[in-house]
Amino acid sequence: MSTLLEVKNLKTHFFKKKTVIPAVDGVDIKINKGETVALVGESGSGKSITSLSIMGLVPSPAGKIVEGEILLEGKNLVSLNEAQLCKVRGNEISMIFQEPMTSLNPVLTIGEQITEVLTYHQKMSKNEATKKAIELLEMVGFSRAAELVSEFPHRLSGGMRQRVMIAIAMSCNPKLLIADEPTTALDVTIQAQILDLMKEVSKKFDTSILLITHDLGVVSEIAERVVVMYGGQVVEEASVDELFEMPLHPYTEGLMNSVPSIDGEISRLQSIEGNVPSPENMPKGCRFAPRCSKAFDRCFAEQPQLKVINGNRSVRCFLHEDREVAK
Repeated sequence: MSTLLEVKNLKTHFFKKKTVIPAVDGVDIKINKGETVALVGESGSGKSITSLSIMGLVPSPAGKIVEGEILLEGKNLVSLNEAQLCKVRGNEISMIFQEPMTSLNPVLTIGEQITEVLTYHQKMSKNEATKKAIELLEMVGFSRAAELVSEFPHRLSGGMRQRVMIAIAMSCNPKLLIADEPTTALDVTIQAQILDLMKEVSKKFDTSILLITHDLGVVSEIAERVVVMYGGQVVEEASVDELFEMPLHPYTEGLMNSVPSIDGEISRLQSIEGNVPSPENMPKGCRFAPRCSKAFDRCFAEQPQLKVINGNRSVRCFLHEDREVAK
């Protein structure tokens, strides 16, 4: 598999008066062509800021990428100016934002919002763009697409709006689709439909997906590989099968134990005590140590490095530092 996107040692900091807040602190992510990678972790772990960094949408001047590279087929996005980034956004990388209810412009019709992307990036005429918009809406499951182009967003349900967002995101056949919590605020049936649609679209256009979520059920449904984040750092990376079969990091284990089991063997769900630390007040050693039941003295004094285990997965934990993990 050839690499589409490679994030190397990404550090995105926010500046508040004289305080430096390291929201993303040395993150490495690799996504191959046609692959779906899930980025998981609790709220505040740095997932969304990582995605905004990739898109070049970190709020400025408060936030800034201070170190690292974001390579899209070898092209470093960090070094591009705003005009160059505008050509990449929507054309080569698209994003479905977290809230379908607020992501669409309330004063423009659905058709206007899709054709705007097509006329800007694909240089289509208005008639060509309208025809393509109808095709895209049909592709995402609308039976009356020709009528829908004249509708305003408030006339649509949450699930319908998310379908429109997918149509907009896929309008230019991007190489990478970033989906930030795409099923949040949708009921379970609609969630399943949106995930199926994303899988279909990825297969049809050979588009890679970076799925940002805290829902491990969604991860098992759609992803091939999982990157777990905590406190602005990657703490574990593995294939979906390996991660669900044997999580290595105590944080990943805690996330897995908090998911309901379909066989009903667990009478009470476990939770991870405490909260994700604030980026401006990170603990000295391992960032998960204050919440970890397996922590020992070294965990509170030193920060573990991300180590490769068995050549195909990695973990940031002293428990696995000096030994291979059995396959």
